[in-house]
Amino acid sequence: MAGALFQSFGLATPPAPLAIGAADGIALLKGGKARDGSLLAYGNGRSYGDSCQNHTGAVVDMRSLNRIRAFNAETGVLEADAGVLLLDVIAHAAPYGFFPAVVPGTQFVTLGGAIANDVHGKNHHRRGTFGCHVEGFTLLRSDGRTYHCSAVDNPRLFRATIGGMGLTGLILSASIRLMRVHSLDIVEKATPFRDLSEFFGLAEAADQANEYAVAWIDQLASGRHSGRGLLFTGNHAEHGSHKASRAGGNFSVPFQPPFNVLNRPFLTAFNAAYRWKKRRVTAPRQIGYQGFFFPLDGVSDWNRLYGPSGLFQHQSVVPEDVARAIVPDLLAAARRARQGSFLTVLKRFGEVRSPALLSFPRPGYTLTLDFPNRGPATLALLAELDRITVEAGGAVNPYKDARMAAATFAASFPEWPKLEALRDPVFMSDFWARTARRIDPLRCGVEAAE
Repeated sequence: MAGALFQSFGLATPPAPLAIGAADGIALLKGGKARDGSLLAYGNGRSYGDSCQNHTGAVVDMRSLNRIRAFNAETGVLEADAGVLLLDVIAHAAPYGFFPAVVPGTQFVTLGGAIANDVHGKNHHRRGTFGCHVEGFTLLRSDGRTYHCSAVDNPRLFRATIGGMGLTGLILSASIRLMRVHSLDIVEKATPFRDLSEFFGLAEAADQANEYAVAWIDQLASGRHSGRGLLFTGNHAEHGSHKASRAGGNFSVPFQPPFNVLNRPFLTAFNAAYRWKKRRVTAPRQIGYQGFFFPLDGVSDWNRLYGPSGLFQHQSVVPEDVARAIVPDLLAAARRARQGSFLTVLKRFGEVRSPALLSFPRPGYTLTLDFPNRGPATLALLAELDRITVEAGGAVNPYKDARMAAATFAASFPEWPKLEALRDPVFMSDFWARTARRIDPLRCGVEAAE
């Protein structure tokens, strides 16, 4: 198996040249027949960059491991295979009044992928990352052994695998704690803000008062309108549905257009229409969870709209004490480069620590930008965004990346040698080969082992 089925979601990197099924991958590992750098787990391909690609060997398609094994309706602990999709977790637990404590921007991610990337959501300020709610998992390594990992059993592998981007072995199954909710529906409120100064004045109070909070920024607005946007807050409705709705929507992009549809005129019109529509609704309103958490899931294959060259996503986090200066600098850099972002999201990360050895979220503000791949001009902009972020003491998200320099990764995650020390030698990704494997740990002044 090979080809577009094993592409990254950004479409800007070549698809995996070779893929094998989960059963074959497991057999290779148990038989001790896999060579170094030859394998990498592949979930559902929702990573934007090359952290889910392995051109030195094969990716292991984990989607056939898709059983929900057990669910405790009293405690909310669910045990499932690594290839189970988040949408199936939601559907299984919803009738019992439970919902995942942390969900990313799409429900089409596997359980193993959510752990390996230590994904975050709109409620990091209260719940932390996905890894904060992992009870344990089974991990198969190239020595042929299956390890049960938790905070007390094999704790070093537990910490390294959460956020370890699939480099410590194959996650076969996992147990996670869901949270009890009044209903799946969300009471949403949209609050307009004139500029970033007003947003920062609202953000902390919004986090304190709400389970969920996230802002949309009109990235193309300039002059006195620069930094304007909408702050969305949400809480689970006390009286609402306990039934999971159908995943996905009625719309799809059936083929990839020969050019980028999301160009600057389109984005300008879209931003104006979106802001006008949302500003009309000033009172809180009750909506379905799909529209609040997963709005883009309503359009199948929406990434195709970026054309054959695909897109790059840049997500950064900067410390809270410099965010008021740095976030405007990042947006200004994109405007100077005349690059428009279809999705521009800003939110505040809280103080909840992840158990992960390497985890992207940390206290501060995180900005996410999507750019059409226009070749060298876009790459130059992304490098400039990296520079601004790192010099401010921030970090760039590795599982959203397809091109960051090794030095950027080392500055963002200075403890990366600890993951390298626990990496299974059979497992490799294009991202790790492009970044960590090109850095001398001794030069970084970090011990390679805990």
